[in-house]
Amino acid sequence: MITTLSQAPDSIVLASGESLRTAVDAGTWLQMAEGRARVVSPPGWFGGTVYMRETVLDEGEVHRIEHGGWIEVSALAPVHLRVHAPAKGLGSGAELGEARPVMRFVRLLTGW
Repeated sequence: MITTLSQAPDSIVLASGESLRTAVDAGTWLQMAEGRARVVSPPGWFGGTVYMRETVLDEGEVHRIEHGGWIEVSALAPVHLRVHAPAKGLGSGAELGEARPVMRFVRLLTGW
């Protein structure tokens, strides 16, 4: 089963075999606190071809998402993954949310 979230939580906990899709902004860091997971990056273009990079993260490793979009995290073992969104400056939560391009796009699509 795959769960889909429009906004990445600060922490992801998955049982072995579970998957999660979530929107992230460019520069987001994933930190594997426990477990092992496969992370599929947002689609990108290379030479006119669409590609998605797969990365396996083990406990203690970190991974930076180069460009914003939807990622998929699949637990190969029970997982506790921390999500660190890029800092955009100081301000209220609404201002920070508007500074995040992926979240602006999600708000436009969902109307919230």
